[in-house]
Amino acid sequence: MCGLAGFAGGVAPTPEDRLDLERMIATLHHRGPDAHGVHLSPGVGLAHARLSIIDLATGQQPLHDGSGSVWTVFNGEIFNFLELRRELERDGYTFRTSSDTEVIVHLYHRDGDRFVERLNGQFAIALWDARRRRLVLARDRAGIRPLYHVRARGRLWFASEVKALLAALPECARLDPDGLVQAFTFWGPSDPDTLFEGVRSLPPGHLLALEADGREILTRYWDWDFPDAGAAAPFASFDEAVEDLRGLLLDAVRLQLRADVPVGAYLSGGLDSSGIVALARQAGIASVRTFSVTFDDAEFDEREQQQAMVRHLGTAHTTLHCTRRDIADAFPALVRHTEAPVLRTAPVPLMLLSGEVRRSGYKVVLTGEGADEVFAGYDLFKEAKVRRFWARQPDSAWRHLLLGRLYGYLANSPVGTPGFARAFFAQGLEHIDRPVFSHVPRWTTSGRALAFLAPELQARAAAFDPLAFQEGRLPPQASRWAPLARDQYLEAKSLMAGYLLSSQGDRVAMANSIEGRFPFLDHRVIEFANRLPPHWKLRGLTEKHILRRALEPLLPPEIARRTKQPYRAPDASSFFEHGRPADYVAELLSPGRIRDAGLFDPARVGMLLEKCRRGGATGFGDNQAFVGILSTMLLHDTFIRRRDATAPELRATGTE
Repeated sequence: MCGLAGFAGGVAPTPEDRLDLERMIATLHHRGPDAHGVHLSPGVGLAHARLSIIDLATGQQPLHDGSGSVWTVFNGEIFNFLELRRELERDGYTFRTSSDTEVIVHLYHRDGDRFVERLNGQFAIALWDARRRRLVLARDRAGIRPLYHVRARGRLWFASEVKALLAALPECARLDPDGLVQAFTFWGPSDPDTLFEGVRSLPPGHLLALEADGREILTRYWDWDFPDAGAAAPFASFDEAVEDLRGLLLDAVRLQLRADVPVGAYLSGGLDSSGIVALARQAGIASVRTFSVTFDDAEFDEREQQQAMVRHLGTAHTTLHCTRRDIADAFPALVRHTEAPVLRTAPVPLMLLSGEVRRSGYKVVLTGEGADEVFAGYDLFKEAKVRRFWARQPDSAWRHLLLGRLYGYLANSPVGTPGFARAFFAQGLEHIDRPVFSHVPRWTTSGRALAFLAPELQARAAAFDPLAFQEGRLPPQASRWAPLARDQYLEAKSLMAGYLLSSQGDRVAMANSIEGRFPFLDHRVIEFANRLPPHWKLRGLTEKHILRRALEPLLPPEIARRTKQPYRAPDASSFFEHGRPADYVAELLSPGRIRDAGLFDPARVGMLLEKCRRGGATGFGDNQAFVGILSTMLLHDTFIRRRDATAPELRATGTE
């Protein structure tokens, strides 16, 4: 894991270029505190902040191919680099380092842009072809590692985080209303959009080439794909698929354990993280160091399940206890790292936990993230299945009652009151024939926060049709997929890519220089799961059926059979103590500050603040609106109102 930054284009180098690179990479010190490097030549500038994990001695970047014709800076890991290296050596390529980075430049020399198809990893890559004066940007298939770019001053600028772009291009520090509307609807802007005008996010599974003549060519090299509904399963039997899946998961974990530093693991107490830890034991790690977070509130706390797995596997375990006050105190730092609004506080405890990992002497952790998207684990998938069943007979007196089997982990569950539940889940039944049917209730609930926008932004929000927006992003073949396949695609492209892997993934880990690894998002695992019949993943209302069967021999029965409980944390209540808001909350949400920012309606925000102060915000809508407004005001304060704060003092950098 690292940070990268740079620029390319036809403008001749200037004396300011090196200073720009140093400004940019200094903002990414948290991503790579172990070494900094810069390469500057006609047409290109590359900068890198290194977190040393593989080849600690000779893996410095920027790195070239030996002749200086191909240069790269790279963030992430290529897990199959040893296999690729042996293949390249057979083809006559000579290696000067033991790093996974060097594989990239030689693969590009041999395969051109198709080099990226050979990589098994999580990565953001910037590659400069000096002979062709051509820049290539590439991002991993699932979108685990971020990569942003913007056209400015006659060049294409790029970086791992937006703050690095703003360090050299302060004129780009403008919030994009469309990005804000998307964030308040989908929990994050949808690639390629961001919260900043003109700044783009390279979508997952894409490669962007800037040619010598200035043309930009965007190519999709991979995407989630599914067979046509009703297609025969490419497996002899369910039991055979279970065995194949277990073997594939073991190999994914084996590859992701590759490192020249110790590798730990997060342990939530659920099926997914417990399975990863058990597989790490199977892969040969005798004693896995595990980390987890606990809460005061029983609604969020999973310590009982965590300790059951610790006893079962005999791991060396560290627990971080997170209070509501801890969440409030750390929230401003979180938002500086996310660079986007967040609608929940759940990323904060994970950011604090990554700090505990770092203090324990670790740089790398395995996580169970991605299993719910890949194997249909969320209640949303079960909810959509019941709602489709209900929509066929909307006047049925009993069909909607099946929803009572969902969301049992919520203290204020929408299924708790039958009348309310019927009204809540009836939202969007008229869209039964639309491919985005599954997500209508979520987007409707989140989108209620748009009512707090300032009047001048209300028209922008009113013109936005989230259903049509997401339907326009579906591939043509999606119309032939089973409903569950479409639901999974939407989840992977919206919540997972825009929020879970970003604000709740990369950003909270890298805030403390920690690399998170995601075996369930190995592209081979995704492709395997996508070929499975839907009922092998969601059997009745039992989620992740085949994954449970695959992990059953490795786990205690109570963990293998446990119903999904999503990771959550206290939201609006975290910011109030005895009815008094934290000082920065009172200041940022005061009428004067709201009015000065021009983003929200001061009167409406004032009423929401009072409701939360009285403890009256118990539903999803109010909590999401409050956290979303507060995080947006923090973003405005950090990157717009006080944008000079985004340019820290320069640290010494290496040069090449």
